[in-house]
Amino acid sequence: MPKLSKKQTEALKQVDRTVQYDPLKALELAVSTSHAKFDETVDVAVRLGVDPRHADQMVRGTVILPNGLGKEVKVLVFAKGEKEKEALDAGADFIADEETIKKIQEGWFGFDKAIATPDMMGSVGKLGRILGPRGLMPNAKTGTVTFELEKAINELKSGKIDFRVEKAGIVHVPIGKVSFGAEKLTENAKAFLDKLMALKPASSKGTYVKTISVSSTMGPGIKMDPLLIK
Repeated sequence: MPKLSKKQTEALKQVDRTVQYDPLKALELAVSTSHAKFDETVDVAVRLGVDPRHADQMVRGTVILPNGLGKEVKVLVFAKGEKEKEALDAGADFIADEETIKKIQEGWFGFDKAIATPDMMGSVGKLGRILGPRGLMPNAKTGTVTFELEKAINELKSGKIDFRVEKAGIVHVPIGKVSFGAEKLTENAKAFLDKLMALKPASSKGTYVKTISVSSTMGPGIKMDPLLIK
């Protein structure tokens, strides 16, 4: 086991691992235990009482965080004709032409999100094995396969995130930066958790939300009380 630094040791002393904190207190601790020299990202990890191996228990959704993510989101759009101009006017950072597609095949990933118009999915499909594992594949279920490019681009740039439960039953998402402060992070966490609760599968029995943990990039995990999410 690697030896903890002095700052890590001090951060751990602030957190009682036996306590499930209310949301605001948990995020106050996430902010106060941040010790890196950069503006750390704050993450939420939720363990659900579902079995993702069953299609009717797959939890997947999107949510727009009210305070954004605190980072510039670079958007690549697969479009042609008039839709290219619409995308650029709406703030798209890149338009994916044949040259761009070749660059992606060669390992270029200078973007954070990708959107495609439905008529471009034939070309996008060639990149499925490359974009899919990185969570960059446009998908109609997350609103990234659409002709409504202005809406989709604005949502992504303003803090829209998509999430899905992993094989172990865990959903893991970023909710902003330490510099946001606890109150804004709490608002973002509540928006995500409200959406997650609304997506509870009808076939899920027993406890749906088992545990919630928040942490900054370099900070300790802090337990949040699921019963206090309102």
